[in-house]
Amino acid sequence: MSTALAEHTGLWTIADVEEIQDQGAHNRYELLAPGVLTVSAAPEPLHQRASRRLANLLESAAAAAGVANVEILEAVNVVIPTRPARLPDRLCVPDIAIVDRQIADEDTTKFPPGSVLAVVEIVSPSTHINDRVVKPDLYAAAKVPLYFRLELEGTAPELLVFELHHTGNHVHLGTAPAGTRTTITRPFAFEIDPANLVARP
Repeated sequence: MSTALAEHTGLWTIADVEEIQDQGAHNRYELLAPGVLTVSAAPEPLHQRASRRLANLLESAAAAAGVANVEILEAVNVVIPTRPARLPDRLCVPDIAIVDRQIADEDTTKFPPGSVLAVVEIVSPSTHINDRVVKPDLYAAAKVPLYFRLELEGTAPELLVFELHHTGNHVHLGTAPAGTRTTITRPFAFEIDPANLVARP
């Protein structure tokens, strides 16, 4: 345990988390509940392979579509405002985020609501409850328009697509199964076969 973790008292804030990250820590640190630190181990190779390939695919698709105002980044800090405001804001670290390029160009350490167009969570055994239950609600609270969930736990990978509804929740729009090239149109058009994301090099 690092000195910062061992010596910390009271509610955790985003500034506290950034201080840990500045120390070169390799775990993932989030505030999924106000003031409560959640620590996840570095993802396994299959998870990392899928994340890198999907990020590359999205980056190429954005360029092909002529979308110049976005950037695709992995494992960035997304701020989730807390109500009431007397409690610390929450912090999520999606596996992939499609963000406003102008905000990214500011060399920021965190992305506020309104600057995140879409997030991707890659479900693994150690994170599946947060990825399927907790984080979708937080991204909806931050009004993130699109939420993608890449499932790796079943017999074959699949990508689930959710869009923010006027009710304030993300609704399921469809699923891209393994073995088929599926076209997804938002936030820009791209084709995907989830099987290609995990296939051995």
